[in-house]
Amino acid sequence: MKAISLTLAIALVLIVPVAAGRGASEAVPGSGTIEYAFTPGGDAAALVIRALGSAREAVYVQAFSFTHKDIAQALIDAQRRGVEVEVIADASQIELIAHNVVPMLAAAGVPVLVDDRHVSAHDKVMIIDPDTERPAVVTGSFNFTFAAQYRNAENLLILRGNRELARAYLENWRRHRSHASSYRSRRSEDP
Repeated sequence: MKAISLTLAIALVLIVPVAAGRGASEAVPGSGTIEYAFTPGGDAAALVIRALGSAREAVYVQAFSFTHKDIAQALIDAQRRGVEVEVIADASQIELIAHNVVPMLAAAGVPVLVDDRHVSAHDKVMIIDPDTERPAVVTGSFNFTFAAQYRNAENLLILRGNRELARAYLENWRRHRSHASSYRSRRSEDP
């Protein structure tokens, strides 16, 4: 029995990494710090706003639902400080939720793109200052919404100081940007 278990263990050690490499995620070394919040109860929105307040060069956003006006205002404020800000939003949520903040962002001059290539562009991500020594990646189930803060059970992570992770998230953001269309041009086509 021990021989079979040892043979099985060796086979798993040899096979699992090969199988995992097919379409599996990449691993990056752990570094930096992690902030977290759980809602309801924890103030995830405040963590996001504080992270945006520390942005110095760039903020790249992927948002599924986006209705939280204070988070939107923090993005607008970052842009006014000279930070490059770009948002990719899910097409269906813009149309479905009348009180989304995409028009507010666009009206303030924040470049907003619409990702309609997928059934749901379900990412909830911000990449802050990815080309600096101390980048931040904001992610988790937390939509940038009032409901996510006060009504839903959500989680939020802010991973700081991991340049390799920030680059990976930025590469994914750019992949989605390449097929997204301008929010303004979509609106100007409406009758």
